[in-house]
Amino acid sequence: MAMEEAREAVGDYKEGWHDPEHSTIRFDSGLSEEVVRKISKIKNEPEWMTEVRVKAYHHFVNRPMPGFGDREALEGIDFDKVCYYLRSSDATEKDWEDVPEDIRNTFDRLGIPEAEQKWLSGVTAQYESEAV
Repeated sequence: MAMEEAREAVGDYKEGWHDPEHSTIRFDSGLSEEVVRKISKIKNEPEWMTEVRVKAYHHFVNRPMPGFGDREALEGIDFDKVCYYLRSSDATEKDWEDVPEDIRNTFDRLGIPEAEQKWLSGVTAQYESEAV
C-alpha cells in the first residue's frame, strides 16, 4: 500500500495517538540486562534465547546513534523513558470476537477491514509487547 493510500485509510499519525492502557503486566521505564532477562523469563523462553537477547542488548547500548537521517530527532530520544514491556492481555485469543474491543478498534483504525481480519483468522498479531 502506497503511503498516500495509508494516510487516506487511517489519517496522519499524530504523536499521542494511542489506546488507553489496560495492562496486566507493565515494566517500569528503562532498559537493562535485568529487564531483558525478566522479559525473557515472563515469555518462558529457553536459556539460549535469553542469551541472544542479552547479547543484543549489550550490542545496542554500545553502539553510537546513527550518523544519518534526522540526527536531532535521534539524539532527542530518551531510551530511559521507554517502557520496554507491556502485556495487555493474559491470553492469545483463537476467535476474533474474543479479542478485547479496544484492540479490535485499533485494527479498525489502522484500516484493516473486517474481511481481511477474518481472512487472517488463525494468524497471530502483536499488540503492545504480546501476541493477541
